[in-house]
Amino acid sequence: MPNLTVSVITACYNSAATVRETLESVNVQTYPLIEHIIVDGASKDSTMSLVNQYGKRIANSVSERDNGIYDAFNKGLKLATGSVIGFLNSDDIYAHPTAIASIMAPFSDESVDAVYADLVYVERNDISRITRHWKSRAYQSGDFARAFVPPHPTLFLRRRVYERTGGFDVAYPLAADYEYMLRAFHKHGIKSVHVPQIIVKMRAGGATGGAIPFIRQQNVEILQALDIHSVQVSKLNFFVRKFANRLLQRMRAPFVRLPAQ
Repeated sequence: MPNLTVSVITACYNSAATVRETLESVNVQTYPLIEHIIVDGASKDSTMSLVNQYGKRIANSVSERDNGIYDAFNKGLKLATGSVIGFLNSDDIYAHPTAIASIMAPFSDESVDAVYADLVYVERNDISRITRHWKSRAYQSGDFARAFVPPHPTLFLRRRVYERTGGFDVAYPLAADYEYMLRAFHKHGIKSVHVPQIIVKMRAGGATGGAIPFIRQQNVEILQALDIHSVQVSKLNFFVRKFANRLLQRMRAPFVRLPAQ
């Protein structure tokens, strides 16, 4: 296991209903060298009170107004001191106590820039109920044109990658994580490893909330990112592949078995 500190960045806003579970899933990780960074958007509820009460591995926190989740992510990048950096949203949890240890193992190879894994979507009010299984695979050149993208909540990158590629582009309010991964994997050609293991439970909904207008806008931003980075795609083929992948995720859900938290 590499002797590297991991920064886990959590952006939150009025997250009192879920943030305790997020914090506790970080607390119980077996990997010893973790600093948890909290970037709160000036919550009006008890979010920060819960953070102070239950955040046992917090190294730094800030609570102030921001310009959305990706602005918060960029603030977190500035606060993080770890050699490896990942993100865990305030309504998501690590699926088991060895999640980060599993991610960190491939970083023993100094040439590896990025490690990612698999995740499951769960019901917002019942995280034991799995609705989708995002089963990923090893990245191959040209994958973004084939509607493939690594699951961002499972992605951990070396600090040097952000130093080389920059942070999140807030001009993409719903798809800056997609644009960033496109930039890092496609444009900069980072070396990655896929760990075939579920490490994150992600509550359904998120920034888009599943609303059609938000999903439509997110797809517009994705197409803009592909165009800016000169990735030629057939829109019909791209969205057929994307739809088919989402359908497979739902079909896999009943067969997922996770270790106890």
